[in-house]
Amino acid sequence: MMIYYVEDDENIRNLAIYALEQNGLQVRGFAASDELYRANAEALPNLFLLDIMLPDEDGIAILKNLRKHSATAEIPVMMLTAKSAEYDVVTGLDNGADDYLTKPFGMMELVSRVNALLRRGPATQRRDDRLSNGPVVLSTARREVTANGDAVMLTYKEFELLRFLMENAGLVFTRGHLLESIWGWDFGGNTRTVDVHVQTLRQKLGESASIIETVRGVGYRVRPAVD
Repeated sequence: MMIYYVEDDENIRNLAIYALEQNGLQVRGFAASDELYRANAEALPNLFLLDIMLPDEDGIAILKNLRKHSATAEIPVMMLTAKSAEYDVVTGLDNGADDYLTKPFGMMELVSRVNALLRRGPATQRRDDRLSNGPVVLSTARREVTANGDAVMLTYKEFELLRFLMENAGLVFTRGHLLESIWGWDFGGNTRTVDVHVQTLRQKLGESASIIETVRGVGYRVRPAVD
């Protein structure tokens, strides 16, 4: 398994690389985004580790770039940064990060979280089919959503939330369950994050928003599909 790690602090980078390599993982370290992109042109890794505070292009910008291109869109990404405010966590996750670890972190925790992401693998190894519910059609392979035939532009987490609900149409999920399933058990935010994402999903789906139903006192569901 190959990991690409972008971190401008050489001491931190070397320590993390050493810890990962001691646990049987291959790692290439880079000080800036241009080095990473050159490496991507040669061969792609199984996982990206990105620091946010970088001297040129920051980690969020790199993350957005990776998610824009089909070759790297599904490769897991973990953000490693001193920023721990909820806004920064949500920004990283909403732009496609799969996990988030704040400095200072223990090397064994880093290794454990990396192994967990590698076991999970890219999203293309999950269900890779076409989901439809009334006027809403979602392609997991192309990561595209249409409503009444019109393209709907979603953020990474909005897409994952809609996909999860559509795959489990008819089932009701609490906000806590959705938070854990989409954002991860160690996400530092609260269930309000789910409400905000449901609200923006409904706005973007427009007249088709009614497929997402609020179950009072419980949570949300996508209404059962009707053949």
